[in-house]
Amino acid sequence: MSAMLLFSCADIKGQKSDHKYTNDLIDETSPYLLQHAHNPVNWRPWSPEALEDAKKENKLVLVSVGYSSCHWCHVMEEETFEDEEVAKLMNENFINIKVDREERPDVDHVYMTALQLIKGNGGWPLNVITLPNGKPIYGGTYHTKEQWKKVLSEISKLYTENPEKANEYADMVAQGIQEVNLVQPVTDLDGLNQDALKESVGTWKANWDFEWGGNKGVQKFMIPVNLDFLLDYAVLTEDEESKGFVKTTLDRIAWGGVYDHIAGGFYRYSTDSQWKVPHFEKMLYDNAQLLSLYSKAYKVFDEPMYKKVVEETIAFLDREMKNPEGGYYAAIDADSEGEEGKYYVWTEEELKTILGDDFELFAKYFNIKPSNIWENDTYVLFRTNGDEDFIKENNISSEAWEDYQEVWRAKILAARKKRIRPNTDDKIITSWNALLINGFVDAYNTFGDSSYLDRAEEVFGFLKKNSYSKSGLLHTYKKGSRKKDGFLEDYAFLANACLNLYSTVLHPSYLDFAKNLHETATTKFADEESGMYTFNSSKELISKIIKTDDGVLPSPNAMMAENLLLLGHIDYNKDATLKARTMLSAIVPALVESAYNYSKWNSLLLKTTYPYYEIAVVGSDAPNLVSELQKKHLPNTLIVGSSSKSELPLFKGRYSDDGTYIYVCQDHTCKLPVATTEEAMEQLNNF
Repeated sequence: MSAMLLFSCADIKGQKSDHKYTNDLIDETSPYLLQHAHNPVNWRPWSPEALEDAKKENKLVLVSVGYSSCHWCHVMEEETFEDEEVAKLMNENFINIKVDREERPDVDHVYMTALQLIKGNGGWPLNVITLPNGKPIYGGTYHTKEQWKKVLSEISKLYTENPEKANEYADMVAQGIQEVNLVQPVTDLDGLNQDALKESVGTWKANWDFEWGGNKGVQKFMIPVNLDFLLDYAVLTEDEESKGFVKTTLDRIAWGGVYDHIAGGFYRYSTDSQWKVPHFEKMLYDNAQLLSLYSKAYKVFDEPMYKKVVEETIAFLDREMKNPEGGYYAAIDADSEGEEGKYYVWTEEELKTILGDDFELFAKYFNIKPSNIWENDTYVLFRTNGDEDFIKENNISSEAWEDYQEVWRAKILAARKKRIRPNTDDKIITSWNALLINGFVDAYNTFGDSSYLDRAEEVFGFLKKNSYSKSGLLHTYKKGSRKKDGFLEDYAFLANACLNLYSTVLHPSYLDFAKNLHETATTKFADEESGMYTFNSSKELISKIIKTDDGVLPSPNAMMAENLLLLGHIDYNKDATLKARTMLSAIVPALVESAYNYSKWNSLLLKTTYPYYEIAVVGSDAPNLVSELQKKHLPNTLIVGSSSKSELPLFKGRYSDDGTYIYVCQDHTCKLPVATTEEAMEQLNNF
């Protein structure tokens, strides 16, 4: 999966006081594009006009894709794109286009697919050379200056001396990209069965690391959508092995160096197989999804550490990633002062100075010993066991232990604040903020802290005000930025977040907004040929994109299908549920083969092949009873409520002034109404 194939990442360079060169990127607001605005290369942002100029001038197009916190993107800029000799070669022979992959994930997806077809793998920076029509003839990632000069010369020579061969190769790659995005629709729904689901998970288990959690490998990615599915699967199928694997993974991640034990929040991924040393970039989408996951896992395991992780991560997001108006920024870089992790790691001497007499206990807890030195005599803080075991081994009371941790955190945070902080990518991305709405809602539903729900509604209000209009959603927002149309993921994720808000606060306005977004997405992105939805609505790229697999984000098509399923159950709309099942049927062969890449679809298969319930709470006390139900882990269950009369099918004719009643239903069949959540749970367990 292209989303997993990463190089390490870094910070944006500060702006220079005077500049010998300035190119067209100076008018952009993306931190990544602005980083290159004073290169001697005549960079242009992606636009149809740039490609038209390439055709007029019969020039090859050089498309370089990266993002603000990408370390090797930054290195290549310093070594290569700031070099005047290289820039001369690029300017004379190419139309040069810089792309922020977070602003234009569609462009990134098309050319990452090309790179994987050409090289077999991919990463960023993503550098492709295309014909004037946008079809690629070369793809690569990071290059040294000499390597890049050689590539430029050879490709330029090929195009000049043998254009027929260049065109033939480009057509072949373009055809390959189109084939990757082909999905054959299926009308036979027989593949939707429990056997397919169990085979999918059974095949996946061979790749699980039961000792350290996660998939086996030299690097480890958290991929919350995978663990979210497996948690529901383990509970519904009573698969204790899967349940134990999820618990081990969640514990190891929270103990490991991929979690910031001082400030809260998660780093990007682990550079080793034991979650010890992270890549230090912090991404909003990781933290948003992990809020949901750890909140949900708390319901299942009642693990105090999970609550602490949620509380600390929310505190981190508010402190370091929140826009004053209510949205949340995209990322915090891995590097500061040109070194990865410098802001977050410590030497032994620094820790002794900061902690004084507490150092010995701190060092034991966070594994500060010579065998764990990382780079430059520094340590990454990580744990290898839980607090309960540690305080027992060291004969510390629970109260004293809390005091120790508070003192440590305060002292080290104060010391960290004196350092030069990594840069923040201050774009506010609609789809990522939608995931955060879900994170806040799920945290509220688990822990009952009303401030979490306030945050969710504040983010929604921000997006509605700044990233939405009658014409649709924007993908990113930043003051002064050019408006860029939203992609499928923006509509699918925000509609899903609205359905989650509706199920929690019971305001019909959230349901109406979700329906509006879903209808707009259908109009903009529905693809009749595949039965799926295209990633973008424009036709400017060399291939349409049908994004079905998960990456660091869930598949937007799977999210559309889940929304169809939810709306189908809310409205008793059989066409919607049939559409969801039809989409799912086309993916079954892929998810059986590769569950790791299709967990959002597997979640839908779980909802389709095991009983799915609707719990409707109707009456003046509906908000309180819904809140009680939401605190329980109830996979395959839609919880909705209304505190007033409603014509929605689940509520119609059920409102009574006499009291509030709970209706437990499955497949249009409902049990007799009950007045307490205990009675409702009994009905659910014995349906």
